[in-house]
Amino acid sequence: MTITKERKQAVIQDFKRDENDSGSPEVQIALLTTRINGLTEHMRTHSKDYASRRGLLAMVSRRRRLLDYLRKVNPAGYVEIIGRLGIRK
Repeated sequence: MTITKERKQAVIQDFKRDENDSGSPEVQIALLTTRINGLTEHMRTHSKDYASRRGLLAMVSRRRRLLDYLRKVNPAGYVEIIGRLGIRK
């Protein structure tokens, strides 16, 4: 469900814009996607864990808002990040 410090740093390294970037929309979307994927696996085995389901839905909503913002501000960045993460068709 949670991601390790090393995995988080690797995701930040892959998606950062510049040397000191750790909070851009691209990085936030990538981190949320990593957490969502882990929680989705948890939900497959624990289907009645409603507290985790609520958290998962909140994370998906936050990622959706960030993606909408990125599409409005930087359409090319939006297309690139959804392609790299594989979250849209």
